[in-house]
This record gives sequence, C-alpha cells and structure tokens, in this order.
Amino acid sequence: MKTTVENVNTIIHKADTRGSANHGWLQSRHTFSFANYHNPERMHFGVLRVLNDDIVAESQGFGTHPHRDMEIISIPLEGDLKHEDNMGNKTIIKSGDIQVMSAGTGIMHSEYNANADEKVKFLQIWIFPNKKSVQPRYDQITLNVEDRKNKLQQVLSPNEEDEGVWIHQNAWFHITSLDKGKYVNYQLKDPKNNGVYAFIIKGDVTINGESLNKRDGMGLSNIEEITIESDSDAEVLLMEVPMTL
Repeated sequence: MKTTVENVNTIIHKADTRGSANHGWLQSRHTFSFANYHNPERMHFGVLRVLNDDIVAESQGFGTHPHRDMEIISIPLEGDLKHEDNMGNKTIIKSGDIQVMSAGTGIMHSEYNANADEKVKFLQIWIFPNKKSVQPRYDQITLNVEDRKNKLQQVLSPNEEDEGVWIHQNAWFHITSLDKGKYVNYQLKDPKNNGVYAFIIKGDVTINGESLNKRDGMGLSNIEEITIESDSDAEVLLMEVPMTL
C-alpha cells in the first residue's frame, strides 16, 4: 500500500448512521445531507454530494422535477426503473445498467418503478460538475457484469471515449464483485487531487485494514492505492473524485 503523505485521511460512515426517510412509497438512506436530513459533518466527500440508497414501492416513483448544474448517476441494484425527461427520453434501466444525466442549464425528469409486483432498489449519486451551464445530456449503458468478477470494472470516467458512461468531472467509478477470499488493488488515477469513496453494496470486506459491512461507506484521501479484501462474497462501488469543490 502506497501513500502520498504519511497521514492518510480516512472517514467511515457505518450503514446504521446514515440519514433516513420513509415516505411509504419511498424508503431512502442518505450517506450525506439530503432533503430533511441535515448533518453539518456529512455535507459531501469532495465533489461527491449525494449518495442515496433508495427503495421504491411497486408502481410508485418520483414525479417530474427539475435539476440544474449537477451530474446525476443512477445505478439500479434490483428491479426496473422507468425514466422520462423533457428531452424526449423514455427508457427502462435495470440491474447491470448505469444511467447518467448532465443537468447543466436545466432538465426535468421523472423516475418510477416500472413493475407492479416488485420493489426497485437503486443508488442515486450526485456529483458537482467542473463545468456549469452545459447543454443537458442523457445516457445509459448496459454493462457486462462478468467483467467485474474478482476484478475492477470501470463504469464511469471523464472521457467520452473511455469505458462506461462519462461526466463533466475528473472522476472515475469502478465496481467489483469479489468471491470470498479474493482481493483487488485500486490505484488512483489522480492521487494528487482526488480521493476515493468506497460503498459496500453487499457482503463484508476489509479496505486498508478497516472492516466494512453491507451499505457501509469509507472515504480515503492523501493516498495512491487501496486494497479491497473480501471477507465474504461481496460487491463494492469505488468512486474516485476530486477533493476540492
């Protein structure tokens, strides 16, 4: 394990310390301050502003609402999510897909559970962009989940030609699905300016000596490389983001 300085900055957010909201049709856990949950010590991790863990009831969802100057990423975990927006997009995203919107000068959209017989579970992530007032943009792709088996699969980057979707920010996302006893190393693309936030989608892992469980989060900065060791079958989302707004 390499570090750029002696003292690695580490922050751990245990799953049961997150903010919560229960609206009946929506159950949400907030890693960072959001809506009625406000914690001045949990406003963001660098440019990572929102990490919501959402469960939407059958046939329910978010009515049409606006966004502006934000990069919004949705990662479905279970079920199907129906998206519509004022750019004419009408799509379904499901487990194995990743969706991105560059809200830019303004976008209106809605999100609903596409199914009447099962809940939909997805991660909603907001990233502060490095360019404001851009032309709004929508994209989604279907990933080959076998490409994350016991290795890191890149799902987002700053580059349109690179693997995964792209956003207006110097950020990279990877997902890994590890069998018990396996490990992966991740080297930061821009360790001088970036940190990395790990979110444990499922299972139990050890990251640089820290034990983490399902839905825990861990942010590290002033570091060049991290090691993820699986203590059970596990799935982890890594988000490398600039630390300066």
